[in-house]
Amino acid sequence: MNPYADFTFKLNFLFRSVKIHFSAVTVSKLGLLRTKKMPIELGQRKLQNQKANCTCLNAAFSPLLIFCTVNCLLGLQATPLYCNMLNFQENSVCKLFGIKLPIVQGGMVWVSGWKLAAAVSAQGGLGLIGAGSMYPELLETHIQKCKAAGIEKFGVNLPLLYPHAEAHVEVIIRNRVPVVFTSAGNPALYTQRLKAEGITVVHVIANEKFALKALDAGVDALVAEGFEAGGHNGKEETTTLVLIPQIRKICPVPLLAAGGIASGQSMLAALALGADGVQIGSAFAVCEESSAHTNYKEAVFQSKEGDTQLTLKELTPVRMLKNELFNQLEQAKQNGASKEELKAILGKGRARKGILEGDLQEGELEIGQVAMQLKNSLSVEAYIKKLLQEVEEGLFNLNKIQTT
Repeated sequence: MNPYADFTFKLNFLFRSVKIHFSAVTVSKLGLLRTKKMPIELGQRKLQNQKANCTCLNAAFSPLLIFCTVNCLLGLQATPLYCNMLNFQENSVCKLFGIKLPIVQGGMVWVSGWKLAAAVSAQGGLGLIGAGSMYPELLETHIQKCKAAGIEKFGVNLPLLYPHAEAHVEVIIRNRVPVVFTSAGNPALYTQRLKAEGITVVHVIANEKFALKALDAGVDALVAEGFEAGGHNGKEETTTLVLIPQIRKICPVPLLAAGGIASGQSMLAALALGADGVQIGSAFAVCEESSAHTNYKEAVFQSKEGDTQLTLKELTPVRMLKNELFNQLEQAKQNGASKEELKAILGKGRARKGILEGDLQEGELEIGQVAMQLKNSLSVEAYIKKLLQEVEEGLFNLNKIQTT
């Protein structure tokens, strides 16, 4: 393509991209631009000819449009309309946690140590230390290391049914952890006690019944986790696409979406469904800062469609990669095994064996359905940059929707 033709193509591409209906209405509703309304006034009329339908735009050029124009013509920006204009200052999740991005890293067992949590928080999200795989003394060490790294905005994920929950709460209060995500249990147990200490409390739910229960307990926010999520899950098998709009109707507090979210496009979809932010697990589980074994990460990268499945509804539902342990459990269920027999096969320490120690056959390889999309290990910084770029690309693709 000669320089003149290239210039003409880019100019035409830019003006076809700028639509007041999308830019000022759709994007501003999602709260993703620096300006609440794009300072561009466009008049639109359609001309018909034999070759194509052309859209003529009458634009009053603003500094923003000029900046986007220059970037586009010089080839500096792949998505010229947005020009890295993402800004979440007015986002309710960001305001609640005092962070820059409405992105929370799930506090997963054997994965979410202080290094991963600190790395996410350093990039403007909220990193969570996973208390579920830690004794109280180890949790305190991870909290202190996170603080020593200069991280102020971080939290702890606290599974309420775990035997050390009470001791964990004492550690959290003593060390002044600013945010706690509770899960797998009754939110009324510790919510008011934690809030009395100035701690922000969020609860993870998988259905409307438990959402209402958490709201009654006084939580500051909810995580609605769909059936796609890895690890322990809801029995109802409600997908994120269905769950988020349902919970949004009854949820007056900030709402985070979880389950099947690993790309910027899926994050954007969650926001469009009514979520105020996202909690991401699987994608962070395979990041460089994750404490998961390299064997586990490689198994995730090699996984394909259908390689994860929700099992053990008879005990506690869990989504995991299919392996020898999974096959043993499924065979036992087909043979009519009781709960006690399933517990005996499962034993103890299976998640540690699979995720931390890298035993791919006898370990419990907890991971989400989105594993099939994860193909390499990135640093947290690189992954979040990629995620935000994909959000911009997703916004740009929405411009293909024609308005009248």
